[in-house]
Amino acid sequence: MVIVTTIRREVLTLPAAEPGPDNPLPPLRPLHEVHRIDDRDRDDLLPDIARQAGYGPLRGILPVRVRDGYGRSRRPREIDALVIENDRLRATVLPGLGGRLASLVHKPTERELLYRNPVFQPANFALNGAWFSGGVEWNIGATGHTTLACSPLHAARVPAPDGTEMLRLWEWERLRDLPFQVDLWLPDGSDFLYVGVRVRNPHERPVPTYWWSNIAVPEERRILVPAKEAWRFGYERRLRKVPAPSNAEIRQHPHAVDYFYDLPDTRRRWIAALDEDGHGLVQTSTDVLRGRKLFLWGQGPGGRRWQQWLTEPGTGGYREIQAGLARTQLEHVRLDPESEVSWLEAYGPLSSPETADAAEAGLEAALPRAEVDAAYAARKPYADAEPGEVLATGSGWGALEVLRADWKLPGTPFDEDTLGEAQAPWLHLLRAGSFPEPRRVRPPGATLVAPHWRDMLETAPATPLTEYHLGVAQWHAGDRAQAVRSWERALELAPSLWPLLRCLAVADQDDGYHERAADRYAEAFDDLCHERRDNGESWTAATAALGREAIDALLAVHRTARARSVWDRLHPATRARGRFRLTEARLLLAEGHPEEALDLFRAGFEIADLREGEESIGRLWARLTDEPLPAHYDFRMRPEES
Repeated sequence: MVIVTTIRREVLTLPAAEPGPDNPLPPLRPLHEVHRIDDRDRDDLLPDIARQAGYGPLRGILPVRVRDGYGRSRRPREIDALVIENDRLRATVLPGLGGRLASLVHKPTERELLYRNPVFQPANFALNGAWFSGGVEWNIGATGHTTLACSPLHAARVPAPDGTEMLRLWEWERLRDLPFQVDLWLPDGSDFLYVGVRVRNPHERPVPTYWWSNIAVPEERRILVPAKEAWRFGYERRLRKVPAPSNAEIRQHPHAVDYFYDLPDTRRRWIAALDEDGHGLVQTSTDVLRGRKLFLWGQGPGGRRWQQWLTEPGTGGYREIQAGLARTQLEHVRLDPESEVSWLEAYGPLSSPETADAAEAGLEAALPRAEVDAAYAARKPYADAEPGEVLATGSGWGALEVLRADWKLPGTPFDEDTLGEAQAPWLHLLRAGSFPEPRRVRPPGATLVAPHWRDMLETAPATPLTEYHLGVAQWHAGDRAQAVRSWERALELAPSLWPLLRCLAVADQDDGYHERAADRYAEAFDDLCHERRDNGESWTAATAALGREAIDALLAVHRTARARSVWDRLHPATRARGRFRLTEARLLLAEGHPEEALDLFRAGFEIADLREGEESIGRLWARLTDEPLPAHYDFRMRPEES
């Protein structure tokens, strides 16, 4: 019996941690980026890699906020899913979590082709914090995991070239201000899921662009790819050309590492992950998606700990195979003004013997290269097709930008009815020329920093809240002195001082005035404690975020008693969080109580928002004792000698 391709809603129930509130403090500090090339390697790179690795690096993640409010307590939670299915494949998509392709099942064999995470557990891997492992991530923005990893996307049905339906996902990527879409198309009777991607630049200027489709596969699978060489990049930040690793080397590698494969220009673009019997997943694409990559955690204790951290212990680990626009993930490519880039990917089963040549022959028999090119050509006219039934709703930021510029973006409507509370003051600025004062006392909302919004703030009436947002936009643009002047002007009349004092404290730290920064942080925290109205989510998040920064600043200048005063006024639930248990241990050490600090370690804690590559736990442990770092605290991702 032939089953016609269908798209339906479904609800998954998973053990899941609550995402929690966003951090309300604007992220003013430079991006902590572990994926950065050591300067000593640049002269040895190919010219296009060296050029693109230096093109368009982010100064920070504004206007996006940090997402660090999640924990590690999991309970059964319903997660909305969309399923696209024919008689051969069943693909499960999570529109509320970045449009993640969470599962791809080959129905005749009932094989899961991807690594399907049995839990939802955010961790601090995205550029803005919360990220989770498993499935296929649509990774857009800049080097690192997308800020949309745990955010909703728009989703709808659209016509497909063969008369069936495609599932369209789309959103506005805010780091680069670019709209994008992902069309999932499963022709009747096909063993391959087609994924058509388009990224558009509606601006009158070129924009640095980044895309990697990040595919999680079970760790025990061997990797096949048509390349003899690769660029190796580890957490010691060295990029070097090496022979492509054998599967024996992959299985035995001690530390986390990236391999960016050097695919010859004439070879078909593909990568496969197969089990010991030769069965598994192959991903291929049109030639625009030129890069292929392998990431592995390694067999060291830090890599094993991360694997456990991101899923349930005992459920098996994963590797990532990826496909991107550039040769390496350290690069950004230029997208010309008023242009677009698009391609087609295909995901499906492959059975093959050991060699890459045999695998490529098997792929050609199952899905000829010409057929992929033909499917891309057939789908391209449908990229502008207007969506039908809406299946999920993303953010209102795209609607705000479309209203501002009157852009026409066929195929990806950003309708006014998606505008919400976060966009309301900016819509008022756009239409009335002024930034509205809030009706009740609360932490400031999100700040927009693009030049057009900064220009509007500069011409708006200079209220304290307007000056606050203007200062953040000026800081992001690199005009630090003017940002400080805006914040200082706002202080004279502002009813709420702590947001401004915190910004000025960051500026002081940036200029090396650490004593003054500590003073301002202490004053800001005092003002926040006086102003906060309740123990609701927004005030608790603000108190936690500002308190953490204030304690760090005060300890840096050895004001231990004042740091303790901040600690004592944090909410009890905040003090119980793992990140703050580590802060408490630092505070106890500064107060001359190393044994009590050690007792906190012995009692055990988990830092939910531990950053990829972060070594703060191990450094503090080494100050307290000569004992080896306990395995459950060992998240080291590089060799110790590095």
